[in-house]
Amino acid sequence: MAELPELETIRRALEKESVGKRLKAPEVLSTKAVKHNGQKKVFQGRLEGAKVKSFDRKGRHLVGNLDNGELLVLDLGSAGYLEKAAPKSTAPKGTAVVFAFTQGGQIRFVDPAGDAQAMVVAAGQLAEEVPATAAGGLDPVADAVSWTAFARLVLARSTKLKALLMDPEVVAGIGPIYSDEILYEAGLRHDRVASELSSQEIRRLFRALVETLHEAVKHRGTSLDDAPFVDLYGKPGAYQDELKVHGREGEPCRRCRAPVVKARFANKPVYLCEACQV
Repeated sequence: MAELPELETIRRALEKESVGKRLKAPEVLSTKAVKHNGQKKVFQGRLEGAKVKSFDRKGRHLVGNLDNGELLVLDLGSAGYLEKAAPKSTAPKGTAVVFAFTQGGQIRFVDPAGDAQAMVVAAGQLAEEVPATAAGGLDPVADAVSWTAFARLVLARSTKLKALLMDPEVVAGIGPIYSDEILYEAGLRHDRVASELSSQEIRRLFRALVETLHEAVKHRGTSLDDAPFVDLYGKPGAYQDELKVHGREGEPCRRCRAPVVKARFANKPVYLCEACQV
């Protein structure tokens, strides 16, 4: 599942390729992917003729702002992706919706796992119709986030740090990859209790959060064998070459040379250096 850096990479490409262009009626190849709007004709009718004004990111959702007062909301699900394509090229298996523009060109919404969603909602009803977009988590890439605001969130919770970072009410769009990397950079274990951190430890965590996410966006996200990612142009991310612990079980820590360990947390794998992270 794409995390914040991957989604931001896609958002920036969508801005470049769609803003200022007018949509044709999209071709719907999977009615399941547009079930939020009921019949596919409803989905098509609410998009046809609309011009894209901008593309935002709300948590794990991509949101296109249209000039007709509607929003095009895309949830990539567990394995969905978008690709820019020439009209006559062969569509990949799992293509759910094809968005075409009156000026030419198209963007395909591909859903290999069958759990992605494309929907149209009125601008004022986004939070009501798609509650996940209303999660109030901080977004260090889109907004300037203060250390004090972050510290208040941390100290108010008695949860473990790994769960804290993956809570959409705390930080938007963080999953297993970047939570591991942020905790490594901060020198903190995944099972530390948030509310028990010292002021210095919270500052380290905040700095690691901001720096890791910005660096991952700069490298256009992470593409791993078990979590492949390609951008709108079919190119994989490059941040996997920068990973310090995630997926590096048994390899030497890049700080102290102790072996990276794979542990379990909430019945899922977590990677850390037990010598560096305390």
